[in-house]
Amino acid sequence: MTTGSGATVRPHSPAPASRSMSRAETGMHSTSARERLLAAADELFYREGVQTVGVDRISKRAGASKKSLYTVFGSKEALVVAYLDVRRTSIEQAITQGLARFNTPRERLLGVFEIQGEIFAAPDYNGCPFLAASAEAARGSLIERAHADYRAWVRALLTGLAAEADVPDHDAAGRELHLLYDAAAVAARADHDPSPAKVARNAAAALFDLRQTP
Repeated sequence: MTTGSGATVRPHSPAPASRSMSRAETGMHSTSARERLLAAADELFYREGVQTVGVDRISKRAGASKKSLYTVFGSKEALVVAYLDVRRTSIEQAITQGLARFNTPRERLLGVFEIQGEIFAAPDYNGCPFLAASAEAARGSLIERAHADYRAWVRALLTGLAAEADVPDHDAAGRELHLLYDAAAVAARADHDPSPAKVARNAAAALFDLRQTP
C-alpha cells in the first residue's frame, strides 16, 4: 500500500503531470488506509479493549502496514482518540435524533434513558467505550480528555433538558441525572442486560416529580 514513501525519483522519472497524478493517487490510498485502520480499530477496540489490542493486530485486520498506521495517526493513543470520536458521533446522533420522537419536555428528559436502553439492547453492545478506554488511561492523557469531553456533552444535554422541563435547580438535577446515566451504563455492561436503563428512567421520573413538588 502506498504511504507516501513510495517510488524513488530517478533521472528518467515521469513528467511533472504524471508525478502529480501519482501524488493524488497516493492521497487516495492514504485516505483509504485511514478508513480501513479506523474500521479495524473500532471493531477490535470495542470488542476486546484498547489495552488488549495492539497496533499489529489492527494493521493486519486493516490490510495495512504498521508504518502506515503510524504515518496516518502518529501514535496508538491518537488512534484510540479517533476511535472514540467515531463512537461519540454515533451515540450523539442516536440520542439527538431519537429525542425528536418525544413531544413534551418531561418526555424528552426521560427519553434519554429510553434511547439509552435501545443502545444497550443492541446485539454487539459491550459497554460504554469511553469508560472502558479511560479506565487505564494516564491522568491528563488524550484518552482521558476525550472521555471528559463526552461527559461534558452528556451533562450539558441532561442539564439543558432539565431546564427546558422547568426542573428547579436544573444544574443540580443535571448532575443527578448524569449519575443515573453513568450507573445504567455500568450495570448494563456488568449484567449483560439492558434493563438498568429502565430502572434509571424510573428513578429519573421520580426525581423529576420530587423536584416539581412545592
